[in-house]
Amino acid sequence: MFALFEEAGKFQAGRILSEAEASAQVELDSGKRVKVKAASILLRFDKPAPATLIADAQATARDIELDLAWEFAPEEEFGFGDLARDYFSENASLTEQAAALFRLFEAPHYFRRAGKGRFRKAPADVLQQALGAIEKKKQLQAQIDAWAAELAGGTCPQPVHDQLYRILFKPDKNAPEYKAVVEAARNTQLAPLALLQRAGAIRSAYQFHWQRFLFEHFPKGTGFPPVPVPQPTSELPLAPVQAWSIDDSSTTEIDDALSVQGLGSGTVVVGIHIAAPGLALQPSDALDQIARQRLSTVYMPGHKVTMLPDAVVGAFTLEAGRDCPAVSLYVHFDETTLAVASTETRLERVPISLNLRHDQLDAVITERWLQDADAPAQAPGMPGEVAALRAPLSFLWRLARHLKAQREVVRGKPENFNRPDYNFRLVDLEAGEPTGDEQVEIGVRRRGAPLDLIVAEAMILANSSWGQWLADLGVPAIYRSQASMAPGVKVRMGTKAAPHAGIGVKCYAWSTSPLRRYTDLVNQWQIIAAARHGRTAALAAPFKPKDAELYSIISSFDAAYGAYNAYQAGMERFWTLKYLRQQGIAELDATVIKEGLVRADTLPLVLPVLGASELPRGCGVRVRLGEIDEIALDVHGTVTERRELTPAAVSAEDDSAEEETVAGPIAIAVDVADAEAGPDNPAS
Repeated sequence: MFALFEEAGKFQAGRILSEAEASAQVELDSGKRVKVKAASILLRFDKPAPATLIADAQATARDIELDLAWEFAPEEEFGFGDLARDYFSENASLTEQAAALFRLFEAPHYFRRAGKGRFRKAPADVLQQALGAIEKKKQLQAQIDAWAAELAGGTCPQPVHDQLYRILFKPDKNAPEYKAVVEAARNTQLAPLALLQRAGAIRSAYQFHWQRFLFEHFPKGTGFPPVPVPQPTSELPLAPVQAWSIDDSSTTEIDDALSVQGLGSGTVVVGIHIAAPGLALQPSDALDQIARQRLSTVYMPGHKVTMLPDAVVGAFTLEAGRDCPAVSLYVHFDETTLAVASTETRLERVPISLNLRHDQLDAVITERWLQDADAPAQAPGMPGEVAALRAPLSFLWRLARHLKAQREVVRGKPENFNRPDYNFRLVDLEAGEPTGDEQVEIGVRRRGAPLDLIVAEAMILANSSWGQWLADLGVPAIYRSQASMAPGVKVRMGTKAAPHAGIGVKCYAWSTSPLRRYTDLVNQWQIIAAARHGRTAALAAPFKPKDAELYSIISSFDAAYGAYNAYQAGMERFWTLKYLRQQGIAELDATVIKEGLVRADTLPLVLPVLGASELPRGCGVRVRLGEIDEIALDVHGTVTERRELTPAAVSAEDDSAEEETVAGPIAIAVDVADAEAGPDNPAS
């Protein structure tokens, strides 16, 4: 005796070995023995063989017309045998009964299941809705198949092109565009990214990276909504100084300027003047909401996305020839010992006399010009107004080296500038965004050059001084801290003053770039409150102690700033790879920084290489470059020659190299396995 039974939504048949009142022991054709509940046994038969019955019944079931069966079916609940007798004949065969069972079971839109082998036909209106949905699904699948065929043939359908970045990075896996890409990738045995490139969906590597960034961080575009621009107040007192800024030529958000008073008097007053949008912008106003949404200016070679609208930046940037509102820190130094006598913070208008550009002046404002009294007062190519600043710049250079030396005592080791800073210039870039086809020049700027060090130490002095002042007043701020310089100890952000071991200061609160970093704008509001209210500032400051809003800002800023920096690094790598192609560079000199990884000696490029796994860190090598992939930002190399060990490359200060990563295949969210297992194709 054989039995046909249902188990977990599947029909199986086998020989009954033994049977009790509630269950039976059944042996399947595979030899496996299963225990089957009596209620699950739907048919008992002596012949044919189980496999033959199932095969014949499945073939017969395909011929059953569901519309006709639905018409024959009674309104009340019925069994599959009842339908077989109504549809086939009063004496429906075993095969026909099994066929009716299979057909009823696979058509839930026509017949609802009411128990083991029991069914009830769907109401007419429900059936029509279900059939309409099925037809719509068929049409949708036909569209998916058509799009997939186009992609496989090397053409990208417009709907897929329009949804490209959503498909790749934040897909709706039920969307037909996504399914078409998955289906085409499976049919062609190509990776989705390669498939889309071949189909012309990705026409420009640069635009691919740019549009991907916009999709993730600026889905509504980089434009600003129309908002009124607050005008700087003229009620502030005018500072009795002439200040100057030091920035790159491309800088428009000039946040900081310096002044020096009292040279030769025994007490020198250094003024650190910071642009003061915080005097006009207020927490929660329209401009604050814009700044808080963006959190920082985004930089990349040849372009940037500013945190604040250009009109706002223009109103508060420290432009030469204007009296600009500023938050000023005045530090009184003993001219001989450089000891700090006192500090003072003022809210004022500061006359800006010059906007110095270090990329134009680094070659003439040198250590010798600043230190050697015998050097010509006006070096060749130096503007006269810059030469007039020799005395204050010389003092600031002396002070910067002194402040750096003090920090290095706290750090426990000196700061070494072994690696240069690289500047990118797109030669033929016209107004607007780059296209990715521009000629690129990569220049080198020595880290720790006099102007660079003067500005860096002045900003560290301001950020640490203001951070400590706010802490002394009990006014919360956003601090950056690092518990130690041990490997793996990262810089963290918080609301309490804590040491920053990497910089070598007691506390550090970013406050000197309020036009381009939201944390600095927040801290500026707190500093303004401290300058106005002194000891009672904690009561008047916009953000109170333990304010949850500060923690929210820190969390959002950390995520955005990390993403922006990663994008900047990626685009610098893009232009470096573009430079290799434009210059026809097939080989370059490099230095091993870790196993299998080298850094180019004269370019901002880290890449994996073959043949370096056994070489020590700091070993110089000659590398032959492989194929460049501008989409993946990837290039590999092979060591062709070993050179001498480079001592500078193995200094302890360069430990950060251990944490560098190399761009590789882009992680996308398209999974070709999605087409194999879905609602219509259940995985077994």
